[in-house]
Amino acid sequence: MDGEDERLRRWRLVLGGAAEGTLEGLDARMDAALAALYDEQDGRGAGLGASAPRVARWLGDIRECFPSSVVRIMQRDAIERLDLTRLLLEPETLEAVEPDVHLVGTLLSLGRLMPERARESARAVVRTVVRELEERLTRRTLAAVGGALDRSARTRRPRRAADIDWDRTIRANLGNYLPERKTVVPSRLVGYARGRRAVRKEVVLAVDQSGSMAASVVYAGVFAAVLASMRSLKTSFVAFDTAVADLTDRLHDPVEVLFGTQLGGGTDVNRAVAYCQTLITRPADTIFLLVSDLYEGGPREEMLRRIAALTAAGVQVIVLLALSDEGAPQYDHDNAAALAAMGVPAFACTPDAFPGLMAAAIERRSYDQGRISAPGRDL
Repeated sequence: MDGEDERLRRWRLVLGGAAEGTLEGLDARMDAALAALYDEQDGRGAGLGASAPRVARWLGDIRECFPSSVVRIMQRDAIERLDLTRLLLEPETLEAVEPDVHLVGTLLSLGRLMPERARESARAVVRTVVRELEERLTRRTLAAVGGALDRSARTRRPRRAADIDWDRTIRANLGNYLPERKTVVPSRLVGYARGRRAVRKEVVLAVDQSGSMAASVVYAGVFAAVLASMRSLKTSFVAFDTAVADLTDRLHDPVEVLFGTQLGGGTDVNRAVAYCQTLITRPADTIFLLVSDLYEGGPREEMLRRIAALTAAGVQVIVLLALSDEGAPQYDHDNAAALAAMGVPAFACTPDAFPGLMAAAIERRSYDQGRISAPGRDL
């Protein structure tokens, strides 16, 4: 195919059936799949109708014609533009989809509406996505958080030279500076107490399960399960809307955690914070992660007072306005500003940045809207 023919082919695919020229073979299938989704339904576009088998065939076609990244975009557009949510309750539709985080969020929002014959197919989709996320995120999270836990445990008798915290050791021995030799004599060492098995930190992760937070719920559930696998952490996971569900006992299986959520309700952040207060037994050693867009349906002032009380007790409170790859989130700017005024950071965090955020929180290093500072600097 020469350059002119290729140019015409591309324009034909972009403009759809209204353009001149014909397509053959794979190009014709691609054009038909695009027309079914994006052509205006005035007689020119094929549409997908309300038939589960027809949707399943279309899903199979786009998986053969387009790369996975494009398939996921087209699936998302089909659900939104053509209102295919109901057809996701059909097993044949679920078996044909390309699993991704957004699809999992849609399935979780269907929740109890899903008939029994579709539940196992839905679980298979969720299990596939969770497995992919675990492969992508687990090793990095364990390495970052495990290293931070080791470094945060101090000892005056480090076992090896590699365990000496030189920054803290020098600061602790500045009184022993010898001007004539221009050196500090370290009479007292400060190091990392590695290898201890006791619980060193408590993590309470509360996630808003209103419909706009779907992707954040998926990522939060996976991260909570990873953190719960670490002996040095005591991890609690709470999902909330206008009610509160403690899913800590399901953290051995992130798929069970996600199916324990119920996306789409209202929001009562105050009630969730009140419940999480009852879980905290060691305030100075606790990190409270509130994942929410802060659109509060409960008593706002009481919610702010509770969070202020937690910080006054020594709890590290971090608000994540989103935990996802979806870009800038929508959130309640007034509540975020009120929290910032009391010293509580509120920002969006991508899944790839979350391990570094946790490491910074454990070591009490500073972080500013996801930008983590250099090791060794306190908040």
